[in-house]
Amino acid sequence: MAEATSKGADTGADKPGLFAPLFTDIRVAAVLGLGFAQGMPFLLVYSTQSAWLSEAKVPLATIGLLSELTVAYKLKFLWAPFLDRYDPPLLGRLIGRRRGWIVASQLAVAAALAGVAFGDPAHWLAWTVVFSLALGVAGATQDIVVDGWRIAVAPVERQALMSSWVEIGFRCGNLAAGAGALYLADAYGWRVAYLCMAALMAPGTIAALLAPEPSLEGQPTRAGLVETVWSPIRDLKARLGPLAVPVLLLVAGFRMPGYVSNAMAIPLFKHLGYSNTDIATVTKLFGFWIALAGTFLASAVIQRIGMMASLLIGTVAASASHLALAYLAWHGGHGGAAFWTFAASVGIDGFAYAFASIVLITYMSRLASSQHAASQYALLTSLCALPGSVLAGFSGFVIEETGFPLFFVGTALIGLPVAALCVFVARRHGPMEG
Repeated sequence: MAEATSKGADTGADKPGLFAPLFTDIRVAAVLGLGFAQGMPFLLVYSTQSAWLSEAKVPLATIGLLSELTVAYKLKFLWAPFLDRYDPPLLGRLIGRRRGWIVASQLAVAAALAGVAFGDPAHWLAWTVVFSLALGVAGATQDIVVDGWRIAVAPVERQALMSSWVEIGFRCGNLAAGAGALYLADAYGWRVAYLCMAALMAPGTIAALLAPEPSLEGQPTRAGLVETVWSPIRDLKARLGPLAVPVLLLVAGFRMPGYVSNAMAIPLFKHLGYSNTDIATVTKLFGFWIALAGTFLASAVIQRIGMMASLLIGTVAASASHLALAYLAWHGGHGGAAFWTFAASVGIDGFAYAFASIVLITYMSRLASSQHAASQYALLTSLCALPGSVLAGFSGFVIEETGFPLFFVGTALIGLPVAALCVFVARRHGPMEG
């Protein structure tokens, strides 16, 4: 673990301002566009789509189960090692291994979005399920290769900077896939909204074509199936040493409360009577600036107080912020002062979520080696997503028994053992600045 930590520490020699590298470093400019493309698919198969499903009168329990359509994001570590080792057909020869996979995955995302657009969940839910599942696979693959590129193309001391800009791009993509899609759905219908989202994958493809291709020096060579899958796991385990199990458990539990909470956030807003436009304005438009503030603060805090202390603050804040949603569920409603309760609650939750996301992304980026960047980061993000997503699948059933207020109190309490684990890892790890 000491090796992983020392490699991940900022040296102090390369701590540029957040904005200057955007104009001087093509890697930073490219990661902004790639982050935008990363921010599109997940929301369109998960959160935004739940609004469509709610309008189509799909039962809450079924909506909760359909959150499992994002299962590819939890299992992407299974095919990530092959993306580290093999070139994509044709595109690999033309633009390189990592950029080739990025472009291929983005084209697949656009095609799947077009497929979802022509569905009708009110009368033919199976069509929506099939193309949403395909969208999840394509989006997860894009995540693998973009994250692999980001870690491989920049030195460790720039990973916090790259993490901040990929998150800013991600938030912009979320804004388009959230507020943009909801506004378009209200004005022109869901088919037009999803077709427009497919077209908006173009900026990410342009960024991929302009991005530098990382050197393949030190990259894994072709190997058998078992070695391809096991090699990145063996390397990660060796570098983490005796803290491998608690560190991986920390990663697995860190975003668990957020995944469970997010599954039922928009259904709560619809239950309280808010329109797609209301939801888009607060969660995406207003929420976009709130999230940017959380992103900027996290980037500064990591440099000032260190990685482990930032992780502890992130997990406590993100979990506790769900109490704001519980308050909204108790006292919310449509119109008047209740709208500002809605805005404040969503703002608190969004700020904490953004802060926690940046510290976790930076931590996982530091844990991954450049030689196995796509494989190890995919493994870590799959671990991060799997437990919470599995629990999220049952969220609709829980709410039917407990109601919305107690559900969100419960998601806040999930964060307590995660915070305790964070303290344990920090103490075994050494100083909190680690």
